[in-house]
Amino acid sequence: MRRMLVVLVTAAATVLALGGCGGGGNPLKGGGGGGGSSTTITVGSANFPENSLLAEIYAQALEAKGVKVTRKFNIGTREAYIPALKDGSIDLLPEYTGNLLSYLKEGKVPGNNLSADKVYTDTKAALPSNLELLDKASAEDKDAITVSQATASKYNLKSIADLKSHASTLTIGGPPEFEKRFAGLVGLKDLYGLKFKQFKKLDTAGPITVKALKDGNVDAADLFTTDPAVAANNFLALQDPKQLFLAQNVTPLINKKKADGKVTSALDAISAKLTTDELKGLVKQVVTDKKDPATVAKTWLTQKGITK
Repeated sequence: MRRMLVVLVTAAATVLALGGCGGGGNPLKGGGGGGGSSTTITVGSANFPENSLLAEIYAQALEAKGVKVTRKFNIGTREAYIPALKDGSIDLLPEYTGNLLSYLKEGKVPGNNLSADKVYTDTKAALPSNLELLDKASAEDKDAITVSQATASKYNLKSIADLKSHASTLTIGGPPEFEKRFAGLVGLKDLYGLKFKQFKKLDTAGPITVKALKDGNVDAADLFTTDPAVAANNFLALQDPKQLFLAQNVTPLINKKKADGKVTSALDAISAKLTTDELKGLVKQVVTDKKDPATVAKTWLTQKGITK
């Protein structure tokens, strides 16, 4: 009887275990057939308004296709979010081709006469094996060394090269990572021979940087070409003849495991419609007009026929 009891208990345990391995397991892990987890996308963003807005546009477009989305915005710089993409903490993020290439190449990027298409293909080739760039948009947002009109007039500045005779007496501001990046102080020294008197750590082309430039606390600053503050304050974005700042087309960067047909088509549709002028207008709505980014994203997607 004891032996029979052991056999019956063992058989019952086996049945329960098999039941747990089938459709009756943890619903968060999604059962067989590749359903749940493969269609869940965690969308991240860098820590500035434009990138968060683009991430929201991506998120809403995916949700309209029936994809479950989790948002993890304002993560920080590439030093924070690229590792997160690699390890699967996030799955998708709006990127900018030239600066991503510079980051991936650890500052060893040639800074002369590279077309947007060449920068795009070089960036794709430099990616870790588990990441993928989807179609690039024509929309571009580049870093720019920016000065006030008073500073431009005082030193007769039109391009970054014109700073060479004056940099040693000037203070430049930018995000903390600007100090160590090739697309930053390193490249300004290597390509243009510029060594500034001082570097001030500010925010990522945000209100702190704008105020510092406006108030004269810095003489030059790293701002973005889509930033409405440049025109609003009559700042001058200096020309970049040596192309320190490469083409920076907006492009979805995604973990390959999540780049199925549904996801790819939704994101490529955005890239096909997004222009630089439209991006400037969208950023102005969020930054200057203080509109809700989710509302701005929804309106644009509807107007472009990407969502209903």
